[in-house]
Amino acid sequence: MDLKKILPSFSYIFHPIFVTFYGVLLYIWLSDLGLNALSLVLLIQVVILTMLLPLSIYYLLKATGYIKSFTEATINERKFPILLQALFLLLLIKFSGFIEDLPAIYFFLLGGLTSSIIAFILTFINFKVSLHMIGVNSLLAFTVSLYVYLNVPIIPVVALMILIVGSVASSRLYMKSHNYIELLTGSMIGLLSQIILWQFYL
Repeated sequence: MDLKKILPSFSYIFHPIFVTFYGVLLYIWLSDLGLNALSLVLLIQVVILTMLLPLSIYYLLKATGYIKSFTEATINERKFPILLQALFLLLLIKFSGFIEDLPAIYFFLLGGLTSSIIAFILTFINFKVSLHMIGVNSLLAFTVSLYVYLNVPIIPVVALMILIVGSVASSRLYMKSHNYIELLTGSMIGLLSQIILWQFYL
């Protein structure tokens, strides 16, 4: 098996655009919420606002030549998509109608919004932080927080998430998309944006 051929796939599977959906699925799976009307509405809202709309806008931007790649956007190319991501997360938090009744999801989304704002600000000092590392480390921190919050035995899931984080980091390095500083900064933003906010609830 040639790992070098497999590594780029992690950049697509764990693209930041899919992280919110993965986090919500993880919560539904681990919590007692289950697959019911509430969780289905939540999933539909998440899919529309964090995946379908951003992907539609991405293809529009690509067609107009503003963005050239799904995973290799330059600093200037990423400003508008990051701002849109923050806006869609804000809409999801403020107008979903029930997110505040699901504290775990609320703080996960709020952490994602905080990370997006920080990443957007960094573009103005010409720093290309790794959005992939922000995403997967947010998911890792969320998984650990659920372990504490729900008191469920998910050590294997945490271990898998750590492996995924390492694979995504290796993928970004292999594809020459980022350097170590950009990966480390993204990791810290992703982890701390979740951990610090969770301290207000746990």
